[in-house]
Amino acid sequence: MALLKIARMGHPVLLARAAAVEDPLAPDIQDLIADMIETMHDANGAGLAAPQVHRSLRLFVYHVPVSREPSAPLSIRALINPEITPIDDAIMLCEEGCLSIPGLRATVPRHERVHYRGLDQNGVPVEGEASGFHANVLQHEADHLDGVLYPMRIVDHTRFGFSEELLRYPPSATREGDAP
Repeated sequence: MALLKIARMGHPVLLARAAAVEDPLAPDIQDLIADMIETMHDANGAGLAAPQVHRSLRLFVYHVPVSREPSAPLSIRALINPEITPIDDAIMLCEEGCLSIPGLRATVPRHERVHYRGLDQNGVPVEGEASGFHANVLQHEADHLDGVLYPMRIVDHTRFGFSEELLRYPPSATREGDAP
């Protein structure tokens, strides 16, 4: 296994629609998944899409840490050729960061509940419903496969900034009359 170089915002691989994975069990795909998991762990991420490691393929790895969903953590998974669809029109606001945009965070609207389907690391079809942080991470990583970065989804740019500053000055600390 190896740590992979993470593409940063501005690299064209992050803006392209990724190609379908033809053979999920191909040795190079299996090696890529293992390397992506190691890279995600090393970078303290909750997810990592193949375009973020310079491979324009419809594949991502993710997990739901107990710190984000104490009652519903999920171990590391791969989702190959995913399809993510909203279950209804309910929207939640998510605090997002991205390994390709280090040091920055923003509040981004996401669907509260989604249906997902695709193939797991073993090429077995999987599908289910996700809500909360699980839905958030699925939508964020699937966006990478379509060339979309979270800043493209920001509605309120007053909550886009450096992580340390946003922690120091939470929405409740804004001046009276300012947008939250």
